Amino acid sequence: MALLMAVRPSLPENRLLPLLQIARQDTSPEPDVWLQALGELLRRDLGVGVSFEGVSPLSKRCRGQLRDLCRQLGPGGRKLKLTQSPDPEREDEKEDKDSQRPRERRKAPEGEPASPEGERTPKRFRCLEREEEESHEEERAEHESLETLADRGSTLPIKNQPVLGAEPTETGQRLENTKGPAESLELPKAIQDQVPRLQQLLKTFGEGSEGLEDAPPVELQLLHECSPSQVDQLCAQLQLPQLSDTGLLQLCTWLLSLSPDLSLSNATVLARSLFLGRILSLTSSASRLLTVSLTSFCAKYTHPVCRALLGPVLRAPETGPAQTELLCCLMKDKALEPDRQVLMLGQILELPWKDQTFLVLQSLLERQVEMTPEKFNVLMERLCKEGPAATSSMAYAKLMLTVMTKYQANITETQRLGLATPVSLNTTFLRKSLQAALRHLAS
Repeated sequence: MALLMAVRPSLPENRLLPLLQIARQDTSPEPDVWLQALGELLRRDLGVGVSFEGVSPLSKRCRGQLRDLCRQLGPGGRKLKLTQSPDPEREDEKEDKDSQRPRERRKAPEGEPASPEGERTPKRFRCLEREEEESHEEERAEHESLETLADRGSTLPIKNQPVLGAEPTETGQRLENTKGPAESLELPKAIQDQVPRLQQLLKTFGEGSEGLEDAPPVELQLLHECSPSQVDQLCAQLQLPQLSDTGLLQLCTWLLSLSPDLSLSNATVLARSLFLGRILSLTSSASRLLTVSLTSFCAKYTHPVCRALLGPVLRAPETGPAQTELLCCLMKDKALEPDRQVLMLGQILELPWKDQTFLVLQSLLERQVEMTPEKFNVLMERLCKEGPAATSSMAYAKLMLTVMTKYQANITETQRLGLATPVSLNTTFLRKSLQAALRHLAS
């Protein structure tokens, strides 16, 4: 599991998810809690099945054992620090500034020998419980941000749209009720100090000025130090949804050049902030700049685009021809590698199907996606199930014709018999073509 975490960026996400699913099915009476914790961290980073509990490698039992050990090693159940000898003057300054504890508490108790070791010990410990509380506050902030990203990323009324990997409503309510001081804090000073510089860069984008750097500015490296909630705050301050298409392309170019890559959670926040609002507000075909920005971002961060854009856009009631055309263009992008195509297919198979979904799925399947027999079986079941409700849909008829011609070698006899019913019910002018394709499958 540690090896998977080390090489995860180079692994196809669609191959890693089934492996994590198998690991979760461990039925041993005493499962390895360390493996479970590493698995949960991987699932959280992939944005699938994110849970509020168990996201720390230290379980409750482990933290309890560590606390007991600390009580044995030092007074007051305090945390053991490094064994390096600190500078007494700097330690005194830090105590006065940070802890604001009375000076008397740093003195050695009466009756104990005054040794250098005894004098240093109280200064080299901190409360373990305080660290745990801060850790949980950070986790709650990250999960709360994923529940509210759609509201901040767009001014359109789509905040109740479900998002892949998001927590159920009950959990979201629980997170909202447990919001603590850490979630209302502003950006860290080191990041906040760089906001004016980033705002100036974005203003330069809007003015179309030349002479911009090819390499990403160092200020963008701060994204690696931000949690998803902090990235969300930063996007709101920088007003990224209002960025011009020219500025969008330049910013995406820089984001894709960052090293190391962005985390999946932060990339999801950025995808939603940069693209969701402007896609849903389209009333005509997307500009070339927007199309290039989206396809290039998707080629590298496919999973975040699935979570933040593909699902929400296809679910949104305001999705029309302009949005569908852009998603079809995304499916046809030659830079979309085979494993990313399978990831897109898996997302679409989980969505409710309608005419827009048929068109986007057809564009993807024309690429002859290399899928497993199990995945293809799910596709055929959904296709046959939708037939009676889509008898007059041209988009559905084109989708069926694509499947029967492009994937005829994959269709089993049972699946061929299942296609007979929707073909016979079809009332579009493609009915004869569908019947001919069905007869060809039987020959």
